[in-house]
Amino acid sequence: MIMEALKLKEEKKDMGFLERYFKLSKYKTDVKTEVIAGFTTFITMSYALLVIPNILKFSGMNAAGLKGDAAAQLTILNDTVVASIFAGTCIVAAIGTLIMSLYANLPFAVAPGIGLTAFFTYGVTLTLGYSWKQGLAAVMISGILFILITVTSIREKIVDSLPKNIKIAITSGIGLFIALIGLKSGGIIISNPGTLVSLGDFTKPNVILTLIGIVVMGILIARRVKGAMLISILITTVIGIPMGVTNVTGVKFLSAPPSFIPTFMKMDFQGLLSHGGSGIVGGLTNIFMIVLTFSLVDLFDTIGTLVGTAQKANMIEKDGRVRNMKKALLADAVATTLSALFGGTTTATYVESTSGIAEGGRTGLTTFVVGILFILSIFLGGVVGVVPSEATAPALVIVGILMMESIKEIDFSDFTEALPAFFTIAIMPFSYSIANGIAAGIIFYPVMKVATGKHKDVHPIVYILAILFVLRFILLPQ
Repeated sequence: MIMEALKLKEEKKDMGFLERYFKLSKYKTDVKTEVIAGFTTFITMSYALLVIPNILKFSGMNAAGLKGDAAAQLTILNDTVVASIFAGTCIVAAIGTLIMSLYANLPFAVAPGIGLTAFFTYGVTLTLGYSWKQGLAAVMISGILFILITVTSIREKIVDSLPKNIKIAITSGIGLFIALIGLKSGGIIISNPGTLVSLGDFTKPNVILTLIGIVVMGILIARRVKGAMLISILITTVIGIPMGVTNVTGVKFLSAPPSFIPTFMKMDFQGLLSHGGSGIVGGLTNIFMIVLTFSLVDLFDTIGTLVGTAQKANMIEKDGRVRNMKKALLADAVATTLSALFGGTTTATYVESTSGIAEGGRTGLTTFVVGILFILSIFLGGVVGVVPSEATAPALVIVGILMMESIKEIDFSDFTEALPAFFTIAIMPFSYSIANGIAAGIIFYPVMKVATGKHKDVHPIVYILAILFVLRFILLPQ
């Protein structure tokens, strides 16, 4: 009886601490609700732990340094560097989310972004030819830049300067780009010398499995099943076993955490500056393009998630701003800098956080639970390693579809707005570059406005960005 009484007293004391620290009553929530919300958010976004290593391995981040399709068969189980990516992703997601929890007291989870990870692999390393170590240096620079412009409030001013339709178009364009990567990764879309691209061979097991994954994931999301992406990835992985696509050799339910040393502190700043032998001006211009792309995508992704979700969750203050928004942006900036240290890409505030918010999550206690679950995930590498690319490719396609939703908000009735928005969206998948799409939109916008006497619609910062992008294409046409 005495022990039970002491235990009950201790539990009340803990509840009191959680109440005071996270201000649960103020935001009309409780511990049980926040914990359930935390588990919901984690289940919904944990697919990122499976997808990110499977994207980054194609950038040359593997023991053999293989790039592109040559790295397709590498997994967490058979490659120490890919395993290190998984460990680093878990650590970064945990730290970033815990900072958001304990510093900003908001229910938004943070992890390396899927779109930004795709840009890192397919834009920075495969298209521009940088090594993954040089790419990490660019991520580190962007992270430090994020911190500086967030502390000085420049971050919000840059966002405010860009046209609304361009912001929306960037999100939609990235969605189309990510979907194309997913279709290519699953073998549904292949290259064709005569027509550029064509459909793959639908008799091959890997293509069939990818299609099954898309159908399963699409149905689960349409039926609003919580954790739809993770559930679908697991189902597709199991289906792939008898098909010979999923290799279960060496699978372990619990395993020792993989070492993160192979990708820790591997930034190559000197190589980033001297890349391609284009001189200091060319090097700086290229770096500017890469860092600007990381910055713009993260800016719009994070602020869009915060603002859009906060509206639905009644987290808007009297002045119209999101509660603790500056702290949230700073948490994201610090997480990006840490991500570069651990061999990860730019972090993002995940829109999947809305699943936990829909369950009633309103404070940092929700994300505290998510952060702890990310830490525990590091012991599941033996299971995660068997997941094939064909099981994660559908997630890229579905994420792309979800990101395309915002296209309906673009004002296509005004052609001075429609043309820049169209080129922003179209150039991304057609040139296989997010940076090129952003550049096209920002260049065409002031041209269309000035030519039609609407120059007052263009913010001075947009003119500066447009000139810089034009110089980039002149100095570095490739």
